[in-house]
Amino acid sequence: MMKPILWYTLYKLAEFEAYKKNIKLSTVRLAELLEASQQTASRHLSELEKNGFILKQASFRGVEVSITKKGLEELGRIYIGLKNFLEGIPSQIILEGTLFSGFGEGSYYLGQKGYTLQIRRKLGFNPYPGTLNLKLSPSELRKKQELEMYPSLTIEGFMVDKRFFGKVRCFPAIINNVVNGAVILIKRTHYDESVLEVIAPVHLRKRFNLKEGSKVKIEVLIKTSTNLH
Repeated sequence: MMKPILWYTLYKLAEFEAYKKNIKLSTVRLAELLEASQQTASRHLSELEKNGFILKQASFRGVEVSITKKGLEELGRIYIGLKNFLEGIPSQIILEGTLFSGFGEGSYYLGQKGYTLQIRRKLGFNPYPGTLNLKLSPSELRKKQELEMYPSLTIEGFMVDKRFFGKVRCFPAIINNVVNGAVILIKRTHYDESVLEVIAPVHLRKRFNLKEGSKVKIEVLIKTSTNLH
């Protein structure tokens, strides 16, 4: 978590599009923008770099700075927090993805009682042993990244035979306007962030006669997840 005092500095760097490219910016100029001393500006850059929010290197004109993925995600959290404060948390986010075959690990993990018992208690259904894997377009990925910043239900981690199974975040969802299920967000996964994993009490491929490349609509229920235990 970033120190609050550094947020504004990161924001000023973003104004110069440091999230897109390396920018050249002297600490004197940054100090003027922050209405602070040059020493303060230099210290802020050092702390942002130390915590992985920016990359910087010296140049003959001062420093070259770029915002990292971690820094951009932090700005996103700030944005979502302000948006929620000013507009309220949305009730839902609609996502659409393209079906593809995964690695087949979903059946193994959803066969663990540590997960299935919690899913039944917190989401109200016994999950079919497998996940539906959807590839998201860049525009849909941005909506997923926004979703990740909202409050969610948590399936706690547990130990089985000295092996640790990590916690999973989840949101209740409606698949293709018909089936109640959930979107799961897993911190450690073999998939990249453009993949959305969905669980349900039924075999979704058979229920909707889905094939590779089929489009699937997911209505993610955000406010509902904050009211369940």
